[in-house]
Amino acid sequence: MPFTDIIKLRRSRYELTGRLPISEEKLTEIIGQCVLYTPSAFNSQPARVVLLLGEKHKQLWKLTEDCLREIVPADKFAPTEKKLASFASACGTLLYYNDKDTVRQLQEQFPTYKDNFPIWAQQANGMLQFAVWTALAEAGIGASLQHYNPVIDARVAKEFSVPANWQLVAQMPFGTPEGLPADKTFLPLDQRFYIKK
Repeated sequence: MPFTDIIKLRRSRYELTGRLPISEEKLTEIIGQCVLYTPSAFNSQPARVVLLLGEKHKQLWKLTEDCLREIVPADKFAPTEKKLASFASACGTLLYYNDKDTVRQLQEQFPTYKDNFPIWAQQANGMLQFAVWTALAEAGIGASLQHYNPVIDARVAKEFSVPANWQLVAQMPFGTPEGLPADKTFLPLDQRFYIKK
């Protein structure tokens, strides 16, 4: 299948089951290959990924619910609770991080580009998220990208023994999708893509 067709498969999928259409071994192989081959500025490889499956996955979303209950009014919590339950019913979650020490070392080594390294680390992480998300979609796995950081950062780091120098960027619950994705709308291409000759 052409790559331009494969990327059309990558959509936000929220109705996910706890099953996988592939083995856990194949899942970890796909993710690992994306981690290895996604590019980064100066080949710095600042992105880190934690794969949560089974009870660890469910633990993450219970922890997230507990954190959000502390800041969301009880009378307004029902929609949040429903959303979190949909993530918990999935098969697993990927946690995306940036290694702050890698960024800091590059800033010291190349001071001319100091201000750019945090930006470039985020760009590399975004490319990794896209690569994994697209590869999962090709394998029949649905996912969505969530951002409960920084609300959950400290609790997640403690619960899952994440190094202190890793900064949480995003969470990606995944599983076998049910139903169809929502319709996607697009701005006219000529407003976003310019050709100059």
